[in-house]
Amino acid sequence: MTQPLALVCYEKLMPGSQLVNKLQDLGYRVQTVNDPVLLQPGARRDCPLLVVADLAGGGAVCSAIAALKADPATSHIPVIAFAAEGANQAMDAAQKAGAKLAVSEATIANYLPELLNQALNIE
Repeated sequence: MTQPLALVCYEKLMPGSQLVNKLQDLGYRVQTVNDPVLLQPGARRDCPLLVVADLAGGGAVCSAIAALKADPATSHIPVIAFAAEGANQAMDAAQKAGAKLAVSEATIANYLPELLNQALNIE
């Protein structure tokens, strides 16, 4: 059976690498992207089940989310964005750009399986 692919874009080593490990533990194949500009072309090429993006990259990440959502070939891919505690402006910007969920680093670290279910609409 093929493992679903998660495309993860992160700038900060922590929690980015922890997130990769948790996704792998949950049965996902994980491909990382270190430059937000490469997020949309990577999603178009590799057809991931979902994208997880660290908002530490600032406006470039939101622009990448918007590009992902604007492309008919990738617009269906759910995006979970995460940011440092209190970065409400960044989380709001990510949701406006098209992220399905925008949460804090602590939330994604503690509730990843539930967030995946919510993003993928599994009940």
